Formats: sequence, structure tokens, C-alpha cells
Amino acid sequence: MAMTVEGLAFMFSASILLQILACAIYSNWWPLLSALMYVLVPMPCMFFGGGTTQFLTSRDGGGWIDAAKFLTGASAVGSLAIPIILRHANLIGTGAMFIEFTSFFIFVCTVLCFHRASLEDEW
Repeated sequence: MAMTVEGLAFMFSASILLQILACAIYSNWWPLLSALMYVLVPMPCMFFGGGTTQFLTSRDGGGWIDAAKFLTGASAVGSLAIPIILRHANLIGTGAMFIEFTSFFIFVCTVLCFHRASLEDEW
């Protein structure tokens, strides 16, 4: 369990580091706007899902569960859309956009590893 927590902390830290590097390397802090979505992604799980990620993979529905799934998906799509929109508006460079995508990929891998670890009995 300790190795799992350490690995998740390392992956999350690497994701945040890439977010900051995308801003610092190009001297433009617009890419940090997508970090706001990293805060918004877990909120539906906390408020509507009871603090667990298990409802995301279940077929059980209901008003609040479906709303939580929708808001989680919308936040995840927003995490990808913000760098694309900023690049299209020429507010960030292509390199910063790809660093943002790499950061998002690591963040998604962190969330998936957390979900898998939370399903185990010994967690």
C-alpha cells in the first residue's frame, strides 16, 4: 500500500510539474488555466458519488449519479479543450500545448491507478 501511495504522489507531482514547466519554459502563464480543470474533475465524485470512484464504472443510474458522470466527463474534456483553444487563439505555443497534453495523460494515468487501487480490498 505504501508503494502505491508513493507512486500516485510521484505521478501527480510529475503532472503538476509539467503544468508549471509548460508555463515557465515559454514565459506564458495561460497554460496554467487548464490546471483549474484538475481541481474540477474530482468534485462530482466528492459531491454526488459519495467520495468514491466506483460509481463511474457502474451501470446504476439515477439523477445525481448521471449528473456526476456527465460533469466528470465534461471536466475531463475541458482539460483537453483548454490548451487546444489557447493554441488556436495563439495565446500559447505548440510546445506548451503538447506539454499540457503530456501532463493530462500522466494525470489520467494517476486517476486510473487510484481507481484500481481503491477497488482492492487491502487499500
